[in-house]
Parts: sequence; structure tokens; C-alpha cells
Amino acid sequence: MKIRRDVFQAIADPTRRQIIERIAQEAMNLNTIAETFNSSRQAISKHIQILTECGLVVITQKGRERYCEAQLGKLNEVSDWLEQSKKQWINKFEKLDNYLNEIKTKDHGTK
Repeated sequence: MKIRRDVFQAIADPTRRQIIERIAQEAMNLNTIAETFNSSRQAISKHIQILTECGLVVITQKGRERYCEAQLGKLNEVSDWLEQSKKQWINKFEKLDNYLNEIKTKDHGTK
């Protein structure tokens, strides 16, 4: 059974976010990526696998080397979700603010 992953799982881990940041600058081979972290190559490979499954990384073969390239378009899902959540929270806070102002006005009217 293959695990279905999404972009939110990919960015949930700080190491994966750092990998994305590094390869967004330029494509890197797996060894170069692994050398920049204080983790085993196997652990970094697992992170790369998750990023690939989420569609944030594409691996291409160049000679004997495998290069990881960032595909940042999938991050739009996160941006869209954040924007929608922001609108919902702003709406809730505006309603709360209106309610508190209403209570405050009633309070001052009874004194």
C-alpha cells in the first residue's frame, strides 16, 4: 500500500523545508545535499523521497549523478490555504470586535 502524501506533510518537517530552500537556489546532487546536514545519507534520502512523492522535488539523472530540482508550484496549495484561513480568522475577529463594542456601548448606556 502506497502512502498518499501532500505538500503539507512535506513542509511539516524542518529538514525538508531546509532541503527545499537549498535546492530552490540550484539543483544539487544527493550527496551534496546530504553533506550539508548533520544526518545520515539514508535519512536525507528518505526526506528527498517524501518531497518527490509530494511533487516538490524532481530527480533527474545526469551521467552517474542524480540531481534534485525544486518544483515550487505545489507550494501554491499552502499559500491558497493560508489565504483562506486568514480570511476566516479576520472575519471571526471582526465579529468578536463588533460584539465587544456592542457590549461596551450597552455598558456605558446603563451607567
